[in-house]
Amino acid sequence: MLSVQQLQINGRRDDLLPATSLQVHRGELMLVAGEGQDQRTALALALSGRMKPSNGVLSWDNTTKTKKIRLASALVDSPGVNEPEQHLSVRDLVTEDLSLIPRRYRGALLSKPWLKVNSFEDLAELWIEQLPAGRRLELLTALALADPATDLLVIDSPDRHSADPGTWLPRLQALASDAGRPLAVVAVVGALPDNWTGPAAVIGNSVAYPPEPEAEPAPSPTTPAAVVEPKAKHAADTAPETAEEPEIENLQRTAK
Repeated sequence: MLSVQQLQINGRRDDLLPATSLQVHRGELMLVAGEGQDQRTALALALSGRMKPSNGVLSWDNTTKTKKIRLASALVDSPGVNEPEQHLSVRDLVTEDLSLIPRRYRGALLSKPWLKVNSFEDLAELWIEQLPAGRRLELLTALALADPATDLLVIDSPDRHSADPGTWLPRLQALASDAGRPLAVVAVVGALPDNWTGPAAVIGNSVAYPPEPEAEPAPSPTTPAAVVEPKAKHAADTAPETAEEPEIENLQRTAK
């Protein structure tokens, strides 16, 4: 099983590969969608053990050693990495790829017998650029599987050669479900086909975004100030000032 947890690769400014997690079992095809070609290629390189991630954990059959993952996997048709040169003939491509297989597995370096056994004789004299999208994928995946040690296939952007999923999806499904050689197959694509209901993931599905700031509570309505009523005057304060007039009259009478 291929297990990927928080796999991330730094870039110059932004992440070349934002944190991504997924799991793929043998006998299973997983499609991983990503908008940018750089991100798709970075993920394909990391999954096949050909690029060291900056963070996260990548394991294949419970091993995290990059060398073992690389030996067990095949990276197929990655643009700018190992896609076939357009001016190369199919015959020359087969000879070149067979030479990369470990000596104990490859046998004689003859393209003609291999092309015949794998039913690609009709393509032998064509240039790579002349191949239809479906036949191109069939040829490149067959070459990848010429190494019997390959148990994990990582295909980089097979949909870039055709907008019709029918040119690449059935081939990958057939490879994953082959009971004679169950493979874990990952295809990194620009977008998931509309009718796809199988295992799928999206590049950047494990990015941790900072929590949004909580909204400040609305201010409570201002309580009107209490009206302070004037204190009632004391009874003595309210007495009329004429209360002293009788004493004044008595003094006047005495003076007379």
